[in-house]
Amino acid sequence: MADYDDPSSTYDSGLTYADPVPPQLFNIMKKAKVKLDLFNKTDNDLLPFAEGHETAMTGNPNFTTPLPPVTEFTSVRAAYAAALGTFNTAQAAAKLATTNKDTARAALESALTQRGNYVELTAASAADPVATIQSANFSSRANKTPAGVPPQVMNLAVTAGDHDGELNAQWDPVPGAKTYEVQTSPDPFTATSWSKTKSVTKSSAVLPGFTSGARIWVRVRAIGTGGEGNFSSEISKIVP
Repeated sequence: MADYDDPSSTYDSGLTYADPVPPQLFNIMKKAKVKLDLFNKTDNDLLPFAEGHETAMTGNPNFTTPLPPVTEFTSVRAAYAAALGTFNTAQAAAKLATTNKDTARAALESALTQRGNYVELTAASAADPVATIQSANFSSRANKTPAGVPPQVMNLAVTAGDHDGELNAQWDPVPGAKTYEVQTSPDPFTATSWSKTKSVTKSSAVLPGFTSGARIWVRVRAIGTGGEGNFSSEISKIVP
């Protein structure tokens, strides 16, 4: 039996061991990938990109049976073109509306500033400047208070009491307050119609002794070591 490495040995193909091996031929398939980069295209970039592709595909002998088919692709592209047109029109209208709104707001703010100055000047000569300002639906700035004088009482609420002729009043505690003075007035109140009803140390008070069915106005101020703070806003309530 001949050795396989004997130069005179032959393969089934008829070649001898010593014959050179013929070169092997391979068909290497070239591969290429499409780069769409859709993520980085804006809405307005996408439409001309699709239109350019559609034009390039028309009559292109390289692609005789495109997917999706021509009519389907054209329909999808046309629908996007219509939607984009509507969107761009709405965007332009919204931008114009925003500009008009901002211009109108600036004009209204200017008018309100002028009214604020007018109300402030007018209220300066009133018996109760704060009430006069509030009657214009404006808030008054808190005045700076000396050391030891508590700030204005805030969030006064008045409700019906547990008994006929009785009201309950409560408000936010005021830092530095030693006592609270509660004043009441019949309706309508004036600068001179107020009277001291009760002095309390807590931020609430029971106010008895009123006539049932009468409207009573209530206000409260805090008193500290430095003096009396500003009265709260006036609150009215029908006596039960």
